[in-house]
Amino acid sequence: MRTRTLMVVATVCALGYVAPAFSQETLPEVTVTAANYKYLKNVNGKDVAIPVQRLQRMAASYDIKNSDIYEEDYDTYFISFYLPEGQILAAYNKDGKLIRTAEKYKDVKLPAAVTKAVIARFPNWSITKDVYLVNYFDAADGSAVKKYKLVLQNGNKQVRVQVNEEGEIS
Repeated sequence: MRTRTLMVVATVCALGYVAPAFSQETLPEVTVTAANYKYLKNVNGKDVAIPVQRLQRMAASYDIKNSDIYEEDYDTYFISFYLPEGQILAAYNKDGKLIRTAEKYKDVKLPAAVTKAVIARFPNWSITKDVYLVNYFDAADGSAVKKYKLVLQNGNKQVRVQVNEEGEIS
């Protein structure tokens, strides 16, 4: 009797594992894209810091049409996004397209190209402060101007420099 009970339990368990495999349906593929993919494509660099990416994704995915402030009478909407590391002031048109941003981030991780360029040009200096600025404009090319403003220190000397994301010092 005990053997028969174990056999029934084993059969039920086996059917429990096999039956779902036959009952699954294949769903069609779905591709999800951000409404403001052009913005993300132009502002994302190779070594962009995680807080910067997070805030930029928030701005890109924001749906102005479903917000409490949306009214069809206005052509442009200004929305601010904040994190402790930075902020974005974003402008959207009445269709919800991101048309421009002004972004500022403080003390974020610098890209390798920026760090290497500063070390090569200013040996024995250390970076004490950094500010990352991004200005995006939805022009024909969707251009974004990105630069790092750095404060370097060597002993009691300080110098301020600007570096673009490729490491070119101006």
